[in-house]
Amino acid sequence: MDFTFRHRVLILGTGGTIAGVAESSAQHTGYRAAALSVEQLVAAVPALAGFDLETRQVAQVDSKNMSYAIWTDLHAAVVAALGDGQLDGIVITHGTDTLEETAYFLARILVTAKPVVLTAAMRPATAVSADGPQNLLDAVQLATNASAAGVRVCMHGQVFAGYAVRKRHPYAVDAFTSSRERSATMEEGFYTTPAALPEPIPFEPDLPWPWVEAVSNAAGQDGRTVDALVAAGVQGLVVAATGNGTLSDALLEAVRRAQKAGVEIVVVSRCAEGHIVGQPEHGLPVLGVTAAQARVELLLLIRWKQAMQRARAAAKQRG
Repeated sequence: MDFTFRHRVLILGTGGTIAGVAESSAQHTGYRAAALSVEQLVAAVPALAGFDLETRQVAQVDSKNMSYAIWTDLHAAVVAALGDGQLDGIVITHGTDTLEETAYFLARILVTAKPVVLTAAMRPATAVSADGPQNLLDAVQLATNASAAGVRVCMHGQVFAGYAVRKRHPYAVDAFTSSRERSATMEEGFYTTPAALPEPIPFEPDLPWPWVEAVSNAAGQDGRTVDALVAAGVQGLVVAATGNGTLSDALLEAVRRAQKAGVEIVVVSRCAEGHIVGQPEHGLPVLGVTAAQARVELLLLIRWKQAMQRARAAAKQRG
């Protein structure tokens, strides 16, 4: 592309396969993730010289080890950068293992008129056919497009809404898909209209993170896991239902007991593709996202309720 001016983009690095190295260029597994800095990733893509780029290493981890602390730091870095009126957009390099969770987390709490684009790679940087350089270039190009405002994931030439992306395959280069429609494609730097995003949940970084777990309906599921988690003090439960939201009788009874005990419940489909259509007979809250993303939703929802309770208590004390 021929740029008449240099677009300004901030790239925040967190590690992952995109920054991974292996002993052999033919090696696509068994590599060391999070070995290269974000500066090294940028230097490996000559086409990025046409942009005014800033880089910052927020974390350097294999994303299987993504933590609430890194999420909090990442959120703070993004919020601070969004206040820069000269910045066109933000790119976040990430590992693929928990990419759908971080994307969902940011999509549910950020209010932004600028693009915040997560990208990653399925092959390490040392692979003979590494996918990271093209993904990074696409992500930077996307971050300069004002019509892509909001949290997006840019992988293998496709753009997904941050709240709807999911990893469908453990190895393939085109490992990501969407629980709903694909937002757009990236071809030679061009991007089309994005999907709408839901209303964000307020986020207060100083609140404690609640205990939320996921359980799944399956043959022989009798609900004992739910009862044990409730007895141990779990605060939220994601129930991965079979088919279009179905639960065994025993599991449903246990989930209703959990609800009565004050546990927050949400139901998703355990199917790899698609989402629950309509409202199942059990009437439990349903989300059209992955179980991992639904867990993030409950984490944020419970923290928001805690914030509201704290605010009410403070107001009562003052009045």
